[in-house]
Amino acid sequence: MIKKTYIFILLGIVLWLNTSTANAQLQEQKHNFAIGLSGGVNFSNVDFSPRIKQGYLIGPQAGFTARYISEKYFSMICGIQAEVNYSQRGWKEVIEDGSGDSYQRSMDYIEVPLLAHLAFGKEYGNGARFILNLGPQIGFHLGDKEKHAMPSIQKEQYGKAVENGFDYGLIGGGGIEIRTGVGHFLLEGRYYFGLSDFFNTTKKDYFSRSAHTYICGKITYLFDITK
Repeated sequence: MIKKTYIFILLGIVLWLNTSTANAQLQEQKHNFAIGLSGGVNFSNVDFSPRIKQGYLIGPQAGFTARYISEKYFSMICGIQAEVNYSQRGWKEVIEDGSGDSYQRSMDYIEVPLLAHLAFGKEYGNGARFILNLGPQIGFHLGDKEKHAMPSIQKEQYGKAVENGFDYGLIGGGGIEIRTGVGHFLLEGRYYFGLSDFFNTTKKDYFSRSAHTYICGKITYLFDITK
């Protein structure tokens, strides 16, 4: 039931993205297109059921960003932002059984978020403004790597191959954009909530949920193509 609710939210965001530009004639139209690069750090874990005690696995994120600002509604600047990112996620277990064992798995993905972009603050010239980004994200599993201190100790998740390589969920966050004469610098924090499972979750399978979650801190540099 919870998963269906998030899917309806996801569809609602997609509908909003498709209709916002169509309604632009009711507001002040803009035609600002910018592209650039981003880099950051993920603090990730996995929502497992049955639960596995975890800390955060730290991994890199980097990619390409394109942003189109289409309108201004009162003091709110509105647009769409698309990205293609390399992202490393996974989980790091907290093992407290006295065995001295440790286990972590890093998982590599290509991510494609499509975000509603909202900004508040100075529109022209140099200065700062607050930004919000929210929308759906899909991902494609590239590969993964395990680190296991004591391979002789086995649990259900150890050595288990990824069974579903297509990932999807919701991502959102906010931050600040600094506008300068040489481009725009964005400092942002985001949270990703996965709606898909990378292990099978039928009644005969051990896990009923295995979905990614992560917190990301990232810096983006954009330069204008059109203003």
